[in-house]
Amino acid sequence: MEPRIQYAQTADGVSIAYWTLGEGTPFVHMPSTPYNPTLRAWHTPEGRRWCEQLAKRRKFVRYDNRGFGHSEHEVTDYSFDALLLDLEAVVDRVAPDKVALFGYFQSGPVAIAYAVRHPERVSHLILWGSSARGADFFRLQSLSQLAEEDWEFYTETLAHATFGWSEPERARQYAAYLRESATPGALRAAADAAYEVDVTELLPRVRSRTLVIQRRGMTSPGMDVARSLAARIPDARLAVSEGESVMPYSADVDMDAALATINEFLGEGEEAASGVEPTAPGAFRTVLFTDIEGSTAMTQRLGDAKARELLREHERMVREALKAHGGSEVKTMGDGFMASFGSATKALECAIAIQRAFAEHNESAPEPILVRVGLNAGEPIAEDDDLYGTAVNLAARITAQGKGGEILASEAVRQIAAGKKFPFSDLGETTLRGFEDRVHIYQVSWREED
Repeated sequence: MEPRIQYAQTADGVSIAYWTLGEGTPFVHMPSTPYNPTLRAWHTPEGRRWCEQLAKRRKFVRYDNRGFGHSEHEVTDYSFDALLLDLEAVVDRVAPDKVALFGYFQSGPVAIAYAVRHPERVSHLILWGSSARGADFFRLQSLSQLAEEDWEFYTETLAHATFGWSEPERARQYAAYLRESATPGALRAAADAAYEVDVTELLPRVRSRTLVIQRRGMTSPGMDVARSLAARIPDARLAVSEGESVMPYSADVDMDAALATINEFLGEGEEAASGVEPTAPGAFRTVLFTDIEGSTAMTQRLGDAKARELLREHERMVREALKAHGGSEVKTMGDGFMASFGSATKALECAIAIQRAFAEHNESAPEPILVRVGLNAGEPIAEDDDLYGTAVNLAARITAQGKGGEILASEAVRQIAAGKKFPFSDLGETTLRGFEDRVHIYQVSWREED
C-alpha cells in the first residue's frame, strides 16, 4: 500500500506534502535535492526496503519541497530560507519533541542550518554524501539554461550525475520522475538557488550528535569535502563506505551495513546511564562470541577437574569484561560465551579488553588460555532469554574462522565503528557455511604495539 500523503503549512502559506511510516521518534529523511520527488523511492524495491527498514524502530518521515512532487507547485520563492520553512513546517507537524535529521546530498546545508537554529529539536544529525556549500555538488550550473531549452536532456544529465554512470536504467527512471513532478522553470530556479548556498560558518555551532557518511567513489562532493565537514562539526563522526552513487539504496551500496551504521548511531545516548543495551524485540545489537581454542584437546590432556578450573577462570575474566563494558551475557556454552551490546563501540572495546586480560593471565599461567572473539551487528530475534537469526549465526561463523588471540569482525561492525580509530585489517572475503554470499571479514588488532 502506498503511503498516505499529508500536508503541513509553512509560515509563508505553502502546502508541503509529507508521508510517514512506523511509530516512535521521528526520523526526517530529507529530499536528496530541492527538486527530488520523495515517493519515487517507494516505487523501487530497493527504495521501499530502505524506507521500511528505517521505519522499524522509529517514525520515518519524507517530504517534498515546495514546487515539486506532491507539494504546492504555484510558488516563486525557492530560496534557502524557503527550504528551511518547508523543513520547519514538517518538523512542527510530526514531532512534539526531538527529531533525527537525515540531510541527504544537497539537503545537507538545510539540515545543518536547522540544527543550529533549533538545537533543542535535533537529537541526531546524519549527513549522507553532503557538504556545507552548494558549489561542492555536481557542477551543472553551466547547463541550467537547458532546463527550459532541452528539458529531457537536462533531466537525463541531472539524473546521471546523481546516480553515477553505472546505473543507466535507474537514472532514466529518475529523469522521468523529475519531468512528471516539476516544471522546467521551477527546477532551474531551485537548482540555481541551491548552488549559491554556503553554511560553512555554521558548522562549529552544531550541537547535535553528528554522523557524516561518505561513499569513497563519490567525486561531487568528494572525500576531502567529507573530511572537512566532519572536522569542522564538534565531535562529529565520519563513516566511509565503498561505491560512487549518492543513492543510499543503489546497487553499489551494502544496504545492511549502511542501515547498521545509522541504527547504531541513532541508538547512542538513548539508553540508561548503565550502558546496558535495549531489550525490546528486534532491537539492534552487536553480538559477540568467545571460544577457547583447542578446548577438547585441553580437557583430554589435563583431565576434567583441571580443565574445569581453567574454564571457571575463563568465565570469570569474560564476565568481568562484559560488566565493565555494558555487555549482556546471553549464554555460556562451556568453552565460550555469547553476549550482546547496544553499541558496537562498546562491544569492540570489550573484545579488546578480553584479549588483553587473557594475554596478561597467560604471561604467568602454567597453562595458557587462548580465546578467539568474533563480532557481528544486526537485529536478532529475542526469544526466551536467547537470541536467534542471521545476525547471530554470522557472528558464530566469523568466530570459528579465528585463532586463539584474534578478534574478527564483520563488515557491518567495521562500518559502524568507522572513525572510532579501531585498528581494522582487511582479511578479504570468504565462504562461510550456511551463507550463500561470500562474507567480508576484518581483524581487529588489540596489542599496544599494533
